Amino acid sequence: MIDQHTRRKLFGKRVSPLGKVILIDTLPCVVIGVKAETRDGAGDVKQLNVWLPYTTALARLFGQQHLDSITVRVRDGQPGALAEKSLTRVLRTRHGRQDFFTYNVDSIARMAEQTARSLTLLLSLIAVISLLVGGIGVMNIMLVSVTERTREIGVRMAVGARRRDVLQQFLVEALLVCVASGVAGVALSLGIGWLVSWLVSLWLTQWQLVYSVGAVASALASATATGVLFGYAPARRAARMLPVDALSRD
Repeated sequence: MIDQHTRRKLFGKRVSPLGKVILIDTLPCVVIGVKAETRDGAGDVKQLNVWLPYTTALARLFGQQHLDSITVRVRDGQPGALAEKSLTRVLRTRHGRQDFFTYNVDSIARMAEQTARSLTLLLSLIAVISLLVGGIGVMNIMLVSVTERTREIGVRMAVGARRRDVLQQFLVEALLVCVASGVAGVALSLGIGWLVSWLVSLWLTQWQLVYSVGAVASALASATATGVLFGYAPARRAARMLPVDALSRD
């Protein structure tokens, strides 16, 4: 039996492989079935996979009478730890001693999930620190802008601009700076992700990077919130200026 990738690689999409003979090393084998396509993401999609009777593989390919490893799949909903204990007990009874070892994919998956949660927390802390540093930078830039445009603010207020108008002006400027930075950051991240995915697919295995719309939206929302929060203080300072004081400054 072969899988879908092996079928496409050896026979193409239109030719039926059933009944065809393929050579595995020097052993001719007749294809009797094709495994259905799976979407679990496991395995190397560039590898050709075939399934043989273990007796044939041991005697005709490997030249031995013992199995190096056994892979056991537990039914969905069944506890993997209990199955591991039962298999260990059976094999120990048959061998007379425990001359083997086992590992449970569930434990590896739990360890991977815990590592992913820790990594997510670390990246979240880094993101918060980056937002704080970026927000402080935006605030400093806007404070310098308010100082340099003091006379402009005074002229606007002298000709009828209200404090609310000045406040909105500087808030919009801070918001535009942060949103533009957020869009540039998202575009750069998507570009780097695409490049890494392309390189991995080219040199190692077929790997497609899935982008999260929620993550992109959260990044843009965070940039917007940063602009509003850290741009409010400079905008409020500009709006509270008196026209007389603003026009009298150099």
